[in-house]
Amino acid sequence: MQILLIHSDHIEYQVKKKTPVAEEIEEDMRQGSMNEALTVFIAVEKSDESDPEKAAATTVDEIKKVAEQVNAENIMLYPYAHLSSSLSSPKVAVKVLKDLETALKNDFNVKRAPFGFYKAFEIKCKGHPLSELSRTIRIEGVATPGITPLAVPHPPATEKEDVISEAIKAEEKATSYWHILTPDGELHSFDDFDFSKHDNLRKFRDYEVSKSRAVDRTPPHVELMRRLELADYEPGSDSGNMRFYPKGRLIKSLLETYVLDRATAMGAMEVETPIMYDMNHPTLKKYLDRFPARQYSIDADKKSLFLRFAACFGQFLMNHDMTISYRNLPLKMIELTRYSFRKEQSGELVGLKRLRAFTMPDMHTLTGDMEQAIIEFRQQYDMCISVLNAMGLGLEDYEVAIRFTRDFYKENKEFITELARVVDKPVIVEMWDERFFYFVLKFEFNYIDALDKASALSTVQIDVENAERYGIKYIDQEGGSQQPTILHCSPSGAIERIIYALLEKNHMLTEAGGVPMLPVWLSPTQVRIIPVAERHREAAEEVALMLGCRADIDDRDETVGKKIRDAGREWVPYVAVLGDEEFRNGELTVNIRSESQPNKPKQVKMKAWDLSAKVHAKIAGMPYKGLALPLYLSMRPRFL
Repeated sequence: MQILLIHSDHIEYQVKKKTPVAEEIEEDMRQGSMNEALTVFIAVEKSDESDPEKAAATTVDEIKKVAEQVNAENIMLYPYAHLSSSLSSPKVAVKVLKDLETALKNDFNVKRAPFGFYKAFEIKCKGHPLSELSRTIRIEGVATPGITPLAVPHPPATEKEDVISEAIKAEEKATSYWHILTPDGELHSFDDFDFSKHDNLRKFRDYEVSKSRAVDRTPPHVELMRRLELADYEPGSDSGNMRFYPKGRLIKSLLETYVLDRATAMGAMEVETPIMYDMNHPTLKKYLDRFPARQYSIDADKKSLFLRFAACFGQFLMNHDMTISYRNLPLKMIELTRYSFRKEQSGELVGLKRLRAFTMPDMHTLTGDMEQAIIEFRQQYDMCISVLNAMGLGLEDYEVAIRFTRDFYKENKEFITELARVVDKPVIVEMWDERFFYFVLKFEFNYIDALDKASALSTVQIDVENAERYGIKYIDQEGGSQQPTILHCSPSGAIERIIYALLEKNHMLTEAGGVPMLPVWLSPTQVRIIPVAERHREAAEEVALMLGCRADIDDRDETVGKKIRDAGREWVPYVAVLGDEEFRNGELTVNIRSESQPNKPKQVKMKAWDLSAKVHAKIAGMPYKGLALPLYLSMRPRFL
């Protein structure tokens, strides 16, 4: 059971639409309100089905504890499926909810919102330290505070134990020396550095030092990914696996294409490798213990197999079988891994931020020696900055972490300082006395979200182990055999995480009084055409064709004002109204989102070809795909 407890000044709901799994209700349940209430949002899970009575009893105890802490006499029970990706059957859920209601009525004034309906609701949270709490209720009767409401249930006792690499164990024991490196080359301790003008850097420091990756409430991008119909949880799969709707798939595809284009422009060759490998393969077994990730394991055909967590294995095994000359170096290969798999801990899984199956552009570069590796590292560092900027994430949107061994720093201090100079701001440095992993140098660009949690985006690493481990060699100028130095690079990080960062960024922009929008090249609809009447529909079709971009037509039986508002809720960059006046003058009335303020749209008159030129100037040089949904909004299904 997952519950989210909000101590509220007021909670009010109204039933809007019945779903196929809705319970039968009396008329008085169709709306309800409470003042001074402890509102309990509830998701009953599959793990509760083995003993629903015990799950309900344990949850009642926990609700009573919190009600006593906040001195609440009124309780609103509110079924909320979005708290979990592993929901129970509707029958069990309704039974548990009714059991909760009955048990709590002995001590409290209780109301229950109905199960299986779309409902509008308003809630006002009190805002004190105990006003927002989450709990994961386990069937054995343990309530765990602070676990994300999107956590998965405990695995059954028969489930195979997670495969945990030696690198993870080493990482947990490793002693890190933390510093702030400024562009002038000075290393400062955390205590000595003034964070007053670097708020996100301070948040990143706190995140790194605490090593707390779990979240205690739903981040804003989760609501946005659903409202914009981009993605959602897939209850029919393992947690951390997502379904992408047409608009979300379009955005993913454009991002994937762009990263591949940038990598191939740098000389990378695109390859494809298996997603499943033999855990007892002698080379792979050694590598598993050097990579800090938890694996999915599978038993089949008398073999222990694992799902890849990166494209390293396949590319390195391919490199081993190749004949490589010094003339081929630096040699780059890239694979867009759809998907890589990591069995992340359940409390860390949330939305698009951290997944168990994700799309990772994974590029590896073979270089002749450390000198060439450092040159490549620098070029790829610049490429990562450029890639993120094109995706809508500038230097101001992320913090830089650089990690290295003490010996590497002593030998390459000026080079590392140059990395800070490039971004022209202080960066976090993690230094080790000895090397725990396969790399001696690594950087990540880390996005800080609305919950003050960090997520790594782009990264490059210098690997000094795996050429020897995989037997990768090249022929030098004298005809001798040499081992290359390898770079690992993900120009963007996981594609899903880019979408997460863009949504979180726009949430914070909205909170600051701005107007949210995606880059025009990523917007599922680039121009929305609104014909004022049926007689303008044919002209709207001609305009859509003339624009030569992702233009759709809102032909629904709604007012023009509502159509414009709906386009705004979808973050459509350009909304063009076509009525009698526009038809007469051969122009459109266009709302330009990027130049607008909240409730103050920037409206201009322009010719269709001028609008086309404006859009194409914004998307020039970027990947393009057509509409992911039908041209007419009246023909589109609702996914949520």
